[in-house]
Amino acid sequence: MPDLTRRVAMSGALFALGGCSTLSALSSASEVLDTYDLTPASGSKQGRRTARTLLVARPQATAVLTTDRILVKPDPATVTYLPDARWGDELPAVVQSLLIRSISETGRIGYVGRSDAGPVPDKAMLVRIDAFEVQEVPAGGYLVAVDMDLTILNDRDQTVVASRRFQDTARIPDDQPATIVGAFQAILDAVLPAIADWAVVRV
Repeated sequence: MPDLTRRVAMSGALFALGGCSTLSALSSASEVLDTYDLTPASGSKQGRRTARTLLVARPQATAVLTTDRILVKPDPATVTYLPDARWGDELPAVVQSLLIRSISETGRIGYVGRSDAGPVPDKAMLVRIDAFEVQEVPAGGYLVAVDMDLTILNDRDQTVVASRRFQDTARIPDDQPATIVGAFQAILDAVLPAIADWAVVRV
């Protein structure tokens, strides 16, 4: 009988520890993460203007990128996320908004908007995000990488007008969220105007 009592007591203790572990995990999951935003960067406001319309589709991305978390790759085969930070929305939605605003702010296209709203488009932009991540560098430090593939189509017959890859990287000394987000913004400050100028002349 004493052995049975001891086993029951031990089971109860283990159950209690398990419950504490579960509660701790739930508490951790509900912690508020710092939210970071990225800003558009307009292309040139000078040059050819058109009344045509361009709709930007929600970008395609892998499952590990289709999240509001900031992707970190300690090595090519490992994926994790920055523990204390997130984007203001899922990454594809963030990139879609940045592209629309950067192109629209040139003032050189009649209408730029999302593919699920707005007028019947003259052209449509398809976007694939291949990289939007932080990579650990074996020699030390980190590399922020952005890599996107863009295609512009005639909406009427779905023929390809143009296709181009836009990519850039930036070396950073540490993995602090402010440093990482600053590097992403610096890359976008160069890439987004180039995308906007490329798109405007092809609509």
